[in-house]
Amino acid sequence: VQLQASGGGLVQAGGSLRLSCAVSGRTFSFSRYYMGWFRQAPGKEREFVAGIKWDSGITSYADPVKGRFTISRDNAKNTVYLQMNSLKPEDTAVYYCARDSKLSSDPSTYDYWGQGTQVTVSS
Repeated sequence: VQLQASGGGLVQAGGSLRLSCAVSGRTFSFSRYYMGWFRQAPGKEREFVAGIKWDSGITSYADPVKGRFTISRDNAKNTVYLQMNSLKPEDTAVYYCARDSKLSSDPSTYDYWGQGTQVTVSS
C-alpha cells in the first residue's frame, strides 16, 4: 500500500490550498479503514488535523481547523482530499496522510503514511 500526498505550496494568509492523498498498491478493503491528515511544524510534534471513514464519510476535525478545513474522499479515484481555506501562518507545516483501522487522533496507531507535502502560509 502506498500513499502519495501532494498539493502543498506557498500561499498568503487567507488563501486556500487543496491537498490530495492518492492510495495505490496492493488492494485492501477500503471500507474497513479511516484516513487521516496530520501535520508537523518544525520543533513540534505531529498533530492530528482531520480524519474520514472511507465508506461512510464520517469526519472528525481538530479544533484549530474546524470551519476552515474540509476532508473528503473520492472512492472511484482512491483519493482523500483536504480542502484548506482561510489559511493562517500557524497552519505552516508538513502535512501527511495516513491510514488507520479506526478514527484516531493518535499518530502511533496509523500503519501507512504518505511522504508529506509542505504547506507554507505567509503573513
